[in-house]
Parts: sequence; C-alpha cells; structure tokens
Amino acid sequence: MSKQETTFKVNQKVVYPSQGVGTINEIKEKKFKDTSILYYVIYLEVSDMTVMIPIDRCDELGVRAIVSEKEAREALDMIGKDFEPITSDWKLRYQMNLDLLKKGTINDIAEIVRCLYHRSKVKELPILERKLYDSAKKLLEDEISYSLKLPQKEVSQMIHARLEPAVEIKHDKKPTEDTIDDIDAIIDDEETSIADTEE
Repeated sequence: MSKQETTFKVNQKVVYPSQGVGTINEIKEKKFKDTSILYYVIYLEVSDMTVMIPIDRCDELGVRAIVSEKEAREALDMIGKDFEPITSDWKLRYQMNLDLLKKGTINDIAEIVRCLYHRSKVKELPILERKLYDSAKKLLEDEISYSLKLPQKEVSQMIHARLEPAVEIKHDKKPTEDTIDDIDAIIDDEETSIADTEE
C-alpha cells in the first residue's frame, strides 16, 4: 500500500460528510475487472449502516479524521459569534448550505447550524432546510462528542448555549443578580466538564 492508501487505520474514527462519524472496521481489497481496488469498510453508528469507500476517493468524498480538541472548541466558539445573515431566498440558501455540508469541515457544519438556527427564529424553515439543519446538528454533536470525550447530551446543551447567548434571556430589560449567578454557574460547570476530560 502507498502512503496515501494508509491514511486511516483499522478502528480509527472518521467523519464521512453528510453521513456521520464512523469507525473503520476493515481495509479490504476487491477486484473490479482486472484491477484490484482497496476499500475502507466503515461502520456508521448513527444510521447502523456499513459502507465501503474506495481509498483513492476519500479526498474527493471528504472523508477525514476526527478533529482535535482545540478545533472542536474553536467550532463551538464560532457558533456564538456574530455573522452576516445570508439570503432570504431559501432555495439559494439551501444550496449554499448543502455545498458546505458536502465539503464537511467542522467549521462548515457549525456554520450551517448557526445560520439555519437563527433563520428559524425569523421564519419557520421549509422541510428540506429543517432536515439539513437536523443532519448538520447531529454531525456536529457526534464529532465534538468524540473529540472532547463528552456525552452527546452535554455537547447538545453546549451548542444550544452558544446559539442562545445569555444576553438573550427574555422579558428582563436588565439581568438580575440571580440571573447572572445562574449564567456564571452554567459556564463554570461547562468549563469544569471540559477540564476534567483533559486530565
């Protein structure tokens, strides 16, 4: 095998864009006509499905390793940052986000989640966009969960906390001291959880 052919190893976790996080169960050789082709056999837990991907097409399909803890945290931080709203034409917006999903970097996926979440606050998403949002959010939760070694439920709460910043607490013109204490407690708990995983 060439160096490119052994980019990933058996039992390694990888991301297959638009499909989810999977585990390489096997590296298998199959003959097609007179040519031998090497495949990664990947089990995708989210769909309980096994796929075979030709090793020489992994770059084209965007298959990649799970991101580092640092990159996972940066993607989380990005979700809470200000951004320029994109077009109100949902078909154009859908295509733009679909292209991002196919590229499949963690920042691309985080951008889809941020964009569609805030758009849904303005107007209910069409069915196709809602499915795209749900898929992107699930992908993001899975990858960050594996990267930070945290339960998916906790990661889901972390994502939501960044999508709905504390300053958006409704009905109070000015946060009360109790509200501020509650926010500080949530942030402390989250930081403690991340610190525990680093030990």
